[in-house]
Amino acid sequence: MERRHASSGSPYEATIGFSRAVRLGNHIAVSGTAPIWPDGGIVLDAKAQAKRCLEIALSAVEELGGSVQDVVRTRMFITRADVADEVSEAHGEVFRDVRPAATMVVVAALLDPRWLVEIELDAICS
Repeated sequence: MERRHASSGSPYEATIGFSRAVRLGNHIAVSGTAPIWPDGGIVLDAKAQAKRCLEIALSAVEELGGSVQDVVRTRMFITRADVADEVSEAHGEVFRDVRPAATMVVVAALLDPRWLVEIELDAICS
């Protein structure tokens, strides 16, 4: 099977040795995606961060030939339980009709202390 990669331009991709997403056959796996804007900035609003994570992740899925309808699983890592509703709302706006399997976990910290959420996902394409 052909292995294809998508890059988001993250400075960590080369140094850590990872891809934003990998497609192998009909499966696309998207790495944990942080809420970084194109200028490198961070917005401190949890819903905005979740929307940005999903925008980046779904862009990688599309680059590899998939779509939002192909997403079968999401994992949301949040640093505070009190942002769960905001992150859930952003997730629901994108996936209300797709309804992938989803997990949300409160973690002690993410790589950058300003990040309130990081999201990864998997898609199965036809």
